[in-house]
Amino acid sequence: MTKRLGIIGAGKVGTTVGRLALAAGWEVRIAVSGRQPLQGLIVETMLPGARLLPEAQVVAESDIVLLAVPLSKVTTLDLPGLSGKVVVDAMNHWYPVDGALDDLEGASSSTAWVSGLNPAMRLVKSLNHLGYHDMETDARPPGDPDRRAVAVASDDPEARAQVAALLDDLGFDPVEFDAGAAGHLQGDSPVFGRWVDAAGLRAAIERARTTAA
Repeated sequence: MTKRLGIIGAGKVGTTVGRLALAAGWEVRIAVSGRQPLQGLIVETMLPGARLLPEAQVVAESDIVLLAVPLSKVTTLDLPGLSGKVVVDAMNHWYPVDGALDDLEGASSSTAWVSGLNPAMRLVKSLNHLGYHDMETDARPPGDPDRRAVAVASDDPEARAQVAALLDDLGFDPVEFDAGAAGHLQGDSPVFGRWVDAAGLRAAIERARTTAA
């Protein structure tokens, strides 16, 4: 696999992941709206080396696409254009930002809802259970005893493996789960915002699933 990361969402999460990816030797493409010219200037300043492109071109030219927009904005994206793509859902539902999202009612996780918007996406839940500030401070090289674990949840083994390889390059220990674990990575989960190693992450998710059963 070539190392081409596309990022939709130029906020704190998107730019932080972009910096880590650039440092790890990935090509980074960021979707910037023509309606927000200042956004392009901000991205160029914060992410020298990243390419600013229209959303459709970012998707077409990337191996993995990261969704890092407010969850309430996901329906404004060209989701059909993501069909067949490995897509990382790094989003969370934040009421102060997103308000009430009635469509989430009854969904096992926000990722399950996003997947239902276009089941042809190869959707992977990851990078949502740690803050953007932790991404930069906690990234470590392979073998470092203080390396933080990050979950990779999907029922698509190949997509999961590709995202796990990205996480390893970014500086984290990837821990793979099936898609059913996605609901245990959200804001009310025992791992959300907590530093855990790989063994601790596996154990916490297993306990959460047992409790919920």
